Formats: sequence, C-alpha cells, structure tokens
Amino acid sequence: MTSSTSTSTTVSATRRRRAFIGATAGHLIEWYDYGIYGFLAVFIGNAFFDATNPVTSLLSSFAVFALSFFIRPLGGIFFGPLADKIGRKRTLLIVLVLMAGSTFAIGLLPTHATVGMAAPVLLILVRCVQGFSAGGEIGTITSFIAEYAGPGRRGYSTSWLMVTAVLGLVLGGLVANGMIFVLGADTMAAGGWRIPFLVAGPLGLIAMYIRLKLEDSPEFQALQAAGETSKAPLREVFQWKRAMGIVFFVITLHSSIFYLVLTYASTFMAKSLGFDSGTTLLYVFLASVLSAAVMPFGGMFTDRFGRRNFLLVVGAAATGALYWFFAVASVATPATFIYPLLTVAILFGLYASSTYATMSELLPTRIRSTGIAIAYNIPVAVFGGSAPLIATWLIARTGDISSPWYFFVGTGIASLIALLVLRKSDFDRSAAASAHVLDANTQNIEGGVDRDHPMTTA
Repeated sequence: MTSSTSTSTTVSATRRRRAFIGATAGHLIEWYDYGIYGFLAVFIGNAFFDATNPVTSLLSSFAVFALSFFIRPLGGIFFGPLADKIGRKRTLLIVLVLMAGSTFAIGLLPTHATVGMAAPVLLILVRCVQGFSAGGEIGTITSFIAEYAGPGRRGYSTSWLMVTAVLGLVLGGLVANGMIFVLGADTMAAGGWRIPFLVAGPLGLIAMYIRLKLEDSPEFQALQAAGETSKAPLREVFQWKRAMGIVFFVITLHSSIFYLVLTYASTFMAKSLGFDSGTTLLYVFLASVLSAAVMPFGGMFTDRFGRRNFLLVVGAAATGALYWFFAVASVATPATFIYPLLTVAILFGLYASSTYATMSELLPTRIRSTGIAIAYNIPVAVFGGSAPLIATWLIARTGDISSPWYFFVGTGIASLIALLVLRKSDFDRSAAASAHVLDANTQNIEGGVDRDHPMTTA
C-alpha cells in the first residue's frame, strides 16, 4: 500500500511526462558527475597522493571516495527537511548547482606534484561538497517522482530513477574508460583524467535549464495549499523509527551491490584479476546495461504483485551470487568471470528496481524527503561508498582476492532480515497518515488507503 492520492491521478499526462523527463535528465547528469571519480580512482590517486606506493595511493583515493559518502547523511539532514518545507523543485535546483560546480572544480585542481599536501586537502573539500549535494538529491527526487506516479505505477516510475543512475554511471564509465582505452594510461596520467570532470560544467547548465521548467509534485502542492507541510520534519520523522529502520536495512544490500557492479568491479577486474582495459570496459558496460534493462520489469512486477516477497527472493539469490562472484575470482579468466558478473548484475537490477518505491511507500508525504534522505544515505555511506575501500583493504590485508565476500554477503543477510520483519501494516500506516493530511484538498480517497499499488501480505 502507498500514500498516493487522487492528486496524482488528476495530473495531466503531459505534466507528468514533463516532470518525469526533466527530473531524470538532471538525475542522469548528477550521477555522471558523481560516478566518474570511481572510474578514475587510479589516476586520481597518483595525481593527488604520493605515487611512490601504488597500493597506498589507490587506498587513499578510495578513502576520499568513501569520505564523500559519509558527508551524504549531512546533506540529507540539510536538504531533506528543506524539500519537505519549501518544495521538491527548488531543492533539486540547489543540489544540482552544487554537484555540477564541484565536479567541474575537480578538473581544475592542482596536483600533489604542484602544491604538495594542499592537493589532497582541496580534493577532499570538493568531494565533500559533492557528497553533500548527493545526500540532498536522493530523498528529494525519489519523493518527487513517487508523488507524480500515476495509478499502479509507483514501482515502475521510481525504477527509472535507478535506471537513470546506472546510465549516468555508464556515461561516466564510457567517457573515463573510453579515454583510457583510446589515449592510453600515460596520457591519462599526464592530465587527460581532467577532461571528464570539466565536461560536467556544460552538462550542469543543460540540466539546470531543464529543472527550471518543472512544477512541484502534486502531493506537495496539496500539502502547501492545505497549510499542512511539516514545520519541523527532522523532529517529526523520528515518529517513524520502525519505517526508518526497515528502509536502512533494506538499502544495505542495495548499496553494496550497486557499487560493486558499477564502480569497484572495474578496479577489481583490472587490478586483482589482471584483465586488460578493453575487457574491463566491455564487461562493466554489459553488466551495467543489463542491470538497467531489467529494472522497469521488476518495478512493474511489484506494482502488480507486491514488493516484499519479490525483494526477499531476489535478495536471497543476490546474496548467493555475491559469494559466487568472489569465490571463483582466484581462478577466473575473462571467459569464465563473465557468468558470475552478469548474474550479480541482473539480480542487482531486479532488487534495486523496487527499493525506491518501497521506501517512498513506508514514509508519509509530509516527511518523505527527510525520511528517505536520512534512512537511505546512512547505509549508502557505510555499506556503499565504503565498499571499494573495504574490499581493497581486505585483499591487501589477507592477500586473498576472494576475501571481500565476507563484507558483501553480510550486507545481503542484513537486508533479508529487514524484509522478513516488514509487514503490510507498515505500508498501511504511511498511507493513512498521508491520506489524513491531504484529505482536505483531494477527493476519491477510499478509506485512506491507495488501491493503486498492492502490497503482498507477509
């Protein structure tokens, strides 16, 4: 069950389509901006840290990658409540300006060879701005799309946010890895790594223009008209501790497998398995596109048959596939490793297809952006952004390239436990709360429960 009301059903198809295209176009560029760092981690490590020890410079680069994720909850705490107070549209514009500007700035930063220790300090500061922006993006845009979704389409609609995120990273990966393949490692190390970051400037201007044309979500507009927007969303959100806890742990697997497939797999295949750059580029591209291709189908399936049991089955299969991915690494060849990689990618796509819909349905409209921003960004920081760092550290510590399976399988088990305790009543409570505050401005609410998005009972 969800908190959708007739505000979403009375919106014209043209307005809904414009909102969807505009929001996702900006989201695509946000993820391009945020993702290219992971694909260029080796070059960034050599440029901004002491390059005499390749392992240390790579670990340092991944540490900065992880640090930006630990800033994300702070961005969520700031921008989530802002979106619940002033609206989704204006908040999306602010975070886009921060993201595009900080990404462009990385392309201009001086290196360690030029300014010494000032270089990593400047890099850390700019990455923190990126993390702060990303923390505000996810709760706001998920709420925006979920609240615009038409009847029976919240899973399908929000799945396209994940598709867009993947395609943004694919775009970053194609640009970064394509340049490595065409220009060669020496040219990239000499400064070619800057180009993908500088591209963020004009892309950001395009996305800003698109987002300026959007209208706020119909549910938020109804809250504003009724004078029912939350005055203190940070305080109010903690009345929803159970929902927040469930979102946190459901996202645990989502986070780790996302960054395995889309960022760390590239480094793992190149550094640990010794695959050439052409094979690495092809495999990451195939895995990413395949995961994105199945997402809308997963979203449609859960719109019709429910989310919990689907996520349980797919999550269990994904946990097993993560073990397989690392267990075969020691004897992997390009011909054999494609199978566990693509299996993990497909299961990642299916699992991630409905996590955004699930978390948007567990939290009412008044504090939805705040709740998602907090409950989503913390596990992403702990289990997603740190995944490359933890995996690299485990391999360096143990000398065993299969050792990261402990971490990744652990995240899967945590999510499965959360899904086991998830109940239909958790969705009903959110639906009733949203219906209560929107009832003054909407019609055709049947008993406070949305009939558009069924939830399979436990």
